[in-house]
This record gives sequence, C-alpha cells and structure tokens, in this order.
Amino acid sequence: MHSPQAVRYSRAASCTIMPASFISQRNIPGPPMKDIVAALEKKRESARQGGGQKRIDAQHAKGKLTARERIALLLDEGSFEEWDMFVEHRSHDFGMENQRIPGDGVVTGWGTINGRVIYVFSKDFTVFGGSLSRAHAEKIVKVQQA
Repeated sequence: MHSPQAVRYSRAASCTIMPASFISQRNIPGPPMKDIVAALEKKRESARQGGGQKRIDAQHAKGKLTARERIALLLDEGSFEEWDMFVEHRSHDFGMENQRIPGDGVVTGWGTINGRVIYVFSKDFTVFGGSLSRAHAEKIVKVQQA
C-alpha cells in the first residue's frame, strides 16, 4: 500500500501535454498576441503622461520635474520597475467618476541605487495636484510594506 504522501505526489505530477498545434493562433479566440502587446504599450505610454503634456509643461515652467523624472534621476539607469501603473481612484464625489487618470497621482515601484535595491514612491503633481485618494494611499502603503 502507498503512503498518503506518495499518492498525493503522484496525483499532482500527472498532467496532460497538448501538442504545439493545439496552441496555435487558430485555437485561441481573440486578437493576436502582438496586437494585445501593442495595446498594452499604448496604455502604458498614456499612463506615463500622467495628467497630460500641458500639465507636464506647467511643471517644467516652474522649474520642477515630473514624478518619473525625479525617480529617473534618483535611481540607477534602467533599474526602475513600476508597480500599479493602471490603478485609478474609486471616488464618485464631485464628479470624480468622470475623471480617471491611470496611476492616481503617485508613481510607485522599486529600483537600485549603486546596485542596492530600494523601494520608492513619488507624487505626480500633474494628476489632481498630487492629492491623496484611497487608491493613492494604498499604493504608497504597498511600497512601505515591501
């Protein structure tokens, strides 16, 4: 008789292997993956604009950098990995349900300084003046708890 542990492992190890032809494009409904990736990159680029070019220009006119520019100066080049880029506020007060901007006024993530891992957040004043919402605060707390 097999031990319960041996039976559990043998059941977990069983799987069905599908031929590559099954995974071909004709068997997967929806758009091709390259279209999905292109749409995601377009959405990322829109999120990177924060409150838009007009507000970015206003920050620059005041001699200030955007949140992403400040992070880029602080961290080692190319090390930043952003978290929760598409998070939006959930407020329905004062007509806010009609104003949705990905990132909700704060850029969060991790990167390195001189090769050492650090976690970072930077308020994006191009989005609602950097004001705090619940989603905004949750992003900051997530970084603090990492």
